[in-house]
Amino acid sequence: MSSLTAHFGRVVRQHREQRRWSQELLAHRAEINRSYLGEVERGDAVPSLQTMGKLASAFGVRLSLLLAACDEVPID
Repeated sequence: MSSLTAHFGRVVRQHREQRRWSQELLAHRAEINRSYLGEVERGDAVPSLQTMGKLASAFGVRLSLLLAACDEVPID
């Protein structure tokens, strides 16, 4: 996977851990599969724009906030 994908996964994990949420809780709130969330967090899956929006919504933040954290990573 690209470094951008891996970095996005780390951003998601950081937001989840800051809230002390389990993967199960975030997956439930975002209405996505827990194992898929794990793949996203590890950078093994490339989430769709819709999935990224669901994650942002579950966190109660704008998608642009999650994406802005990835700005410093060069695109492969």
